Amino acid sequence: MAGPKIVVVGAGSFFFGRPVIYNMTHSPVLRNGTLALVDTNEKVLETMTGLARRTIEATGAPTKLLSSTDRREVLKDADFVVLTFSDRNAHFRGMDCEISAKYGVRMCSGDTIGPGGVFRALREIPTALAVAKDTAELALNAWVINFINPTTVLGIALMRYASNVRSFALCDGLHEPYKRLNMLKAVGILPEEADCVPPQVEGRLQLAIGGVNHFTWLTRFEYDGQDMMPRYRAKQEEAAAKEDSAAHAKARYNARYGLDLMDLFGVWPECMAHTKEYVPFWQGYGVTPNDPEPLGIFEAEQRAKQMAERMQENEQYAAGKKPIKEFIETGKGDHATDIIEAMWGNLPKAFYINTANRGAYANMADDAFLELRCDVDMNGPRPQPLGEMPRGVLGLTQQVLDTHELTAAAGATFDRNLVLRALATDPIVNNIGDAKKIMDDTFDRQRDVLDSRWY
Repeated sequence: MAGPKIVVVGAGSFFFGRPVIYNMTHSPVLRNGTLALVDTNEKVLETMTGLARRTIEATGAPTKLLSSTDRREVLKDADFVVLTFSDRNAHFRGMDCEISAKYGVRMCSGDTIGPGGVFRALREIPTALAVAKDTAELALNAWVINFINPTTVLGIALMRYASNVRSFALCDGLHEPYKRLNMLKAVGILPEEADCVPPQVEGRLQLAIGGVNHFTWLTRFEYDGQDMMPRYRAKQEEAAAKEDSAAHAKARYNARYGLDLMDLFGVWPECMAHTKEYVPFWQGYGVTPNDPEPLGIFEAEQRAKQMAERMQENEQYAAGKKPIKEFIETGKGDHATDIIEAMWGNLPKAFYINTANRGAYANMADDAFLELRCDVDMNGPRPQPLGEMPRGVLGLTQQVLDTHELTAAAGATFDRNLVLRALATDPIVNNIGDAKKIMDDTFDRQRDVLDSRWY
């Protein structure tokens, strides 16, 4: 069968650029389709196009390859448009974290919650909505898939302000089937060498994970009717005992922080590298010292170096200085193209997707934008029911959603009052005066990247 036309807006993506090329040339469902690469950086586009061309040649895939710095040249008749762009990602995240830390707000990632999440969304929303507008004109039936942080905010912006296109949003933190596989290994149901979840095991498993992206919670883990949460907690205790104080900020002490939250709420935070940034408990507030420590600050220079090294390696593959066989042998797919493959091929698979709740959590609004396990086909994601979100995490989740909704509205309307309101409701900003100063400082220092309509 003919494959889909996939347009990637932001072909040089650190996390997505290489995997989409690998999946597109290896999947029996996708390889007969068209891969259109878009990037406004001509050098980056040349590199990723060269990498894709050499991979296609080496694998003998019949994939058609297009590339352009102008998305409108390749959008016509697209089936999927994947948003994965970002302008100087590490640089501006570092700036966001630096400004926020000056006013006592600590961010270990700085791209989803806190002032960093607000301003990253403000940098990306105008382009996301512009791409959606072009898609509505040139490829009305396409699915627009956001793969940019903060994925909830951009997903909300597309849902509320680009309702004439079909869209959902993704994060690879809960990548199926690997998520279930790893959890079953953790409690000893499957051996370490297992590479899939057998149907007979899947049928005996009851697993419930959901919430806002980066703020998701494991609320049920049963196997053959037995509660696996005590075993899972014991596994986290083992991890906590081995944690390295020298680890970078996102990785440091996640099991110890997570155990505190599990003991407090009775459920496990499934994305602790980010969740610890969504709560005020390790911001250094109050009289009692934080245990084990207040959050570390995102290491922007380290991430920028990693991104530069990845692109340098891409250039070597594209130019033939490194053997393309090495890329093919070590390459792997990704969450977005796994989902596209399932949708296009009508494969009976379920994935974690950010979309409207639609009754999945009975005690949350139908239009609450959540990360949920969904059945999916070309009609889009259908969330699986989860019962009720537990009290405690329910209130925190609603606060996070309010901040994200306000940020999306601000990004779509260029209203500074809404930006301040988003910062003031943010769970880790506890001083309105500081919120105002963070806002003013960031707008002042990011004039060259933020839309001119803010000024």
